[in-house]
Amino acid sequence: MIVKDNMWRQRRLIVPKRTSELVALVALSSTLFLFLHTRDLHSRLREMEVRLQPGENEISGNQPSSDGEIQLATAIQSLQSSRYSTIKLYDHHEMLDLNALNNTKRADKHVLFFNRVPKVGSQTFMQLLRRLSVRNNFAFNRDQVQRVETIRLAPYEQRQLVRLVNSYNEPSVYVKHVCFTNFTEFNLPQPIYMNVVRDPVERIISWYYYVRAPWYYVERKQIFPDLPLPDPEWLKKDFESCVLNGDRECRYVEGEYHEGIGDHRRQTLFFCGHSEKCMPFNTVGALERAKLSVEKHYAVVGVLEDINTTLTVLENYIPQFFEGATELYWDEMNSFKKINRNSFKPPVSEAIKEMVRKNFTREIEFYQFCRQRLHRQLRALKLSSTIPTTQNEASSL
Repeated sequence: MIVKDNMWRQRRLIVPKRTSELVALVALSSTLFLFLHTRDLHSRLREMEVRLQPGENEISGNQPSSDGEIQLATAIQSLQSSRYSTIKLYDHHEMLDLNALNNTKRADKHVLFFNRVPKVGSQTFMQLLRRLSVRNNFAFNRDQVQRVETIRLAPYEQRQLVRLVNSYNEPSVYVKHVCFTNFTEFNLPQPIYMNVVRDPVERIISWYYYVRAPWYYVERKQIFPDLPLPDPEWLKKDFESCVLNGDRECRYVEGEYHEGIGDHRRQTLFFCGHSEKCMPFNTVGALERAKLSVEKHYAVVGVLEDINTTLTVLENYIPQFFEGATELYWDEMNSFKKINRNSFKPPVSEAIKEMVRKNFTREIEFYQFCRQRLHRQLRALKLSSTIPTTQNEASSL
């Protein structure tokens, strides 16, 4: 009897142990399944993120292509409103004051200054302005191609720049790769500022392959024959290897300074200005100064991924220069699409892009800030007709 009791006790001890192992196995399997499922949803969200609206009810130039994508986006957004969840979205029901959102009337002179960010479709917008100058009767001016292009200027260089821009008769346009320059600091009238931004990671990939494109060096060599050719190994290096190997060119370290010919990793630099406080990469200080500059000084900051919204806002907020821009763009779309297209740019995996995004948090926040502001400007117009949807063309730049 005692033996049977001991056997029964042993069985009672063994059963819970096996049960706990089974429960642990089920829990582990469930966790793994949820992880894989969530990762798949997150990946699919990233793939169509460019086409999604900044807000649920916003009019946009890029809509999800199917009901399935809309349902997927809704399901994911119920768990995660945005990858950039730290950004406070604007209230779509707020009363928008058109006058408060329009800085054009605050300019002291009818000269449009397009201090263009590289690889945001700025060549397209520059050519669009050149053609509009004939239609809308204004003078078009751009800076000369430089052997060494410096976007941050010393005070005396800033003074030369503002004097040059101020010398143009009204109405005129001036286009140059350069940081925001406050004309009032030199006691000269402030022009109308405009610019364009792009998804920061896509832009940096575009820049990486742009400076390696064969036609880029052919053009440079024709203008500056004595320029040395780059190392062939450098030309052949792909972006993914550059990131994975931690090469200096593809390290994006917060707070790091990288002057050189111009730190093209950051589009915030073009809005922040020439100050030393704008130099550290991906910092809160540079971000906030860039935001303030946009709100205070820029009539319009367009978004490459929202081309129709951008053109509509430009036409309505800066009509003297952009009247007829949408019609002209689509009438000659094929010619505009060929500008600066880089057929040598290979695809980059989402895994690599995600690695880079982790170091571009403030740059991404600035991009979303500009995108939200653009859509606020659109909603303030209270247009009766919707904007036609477009296929995003940014990927081939």
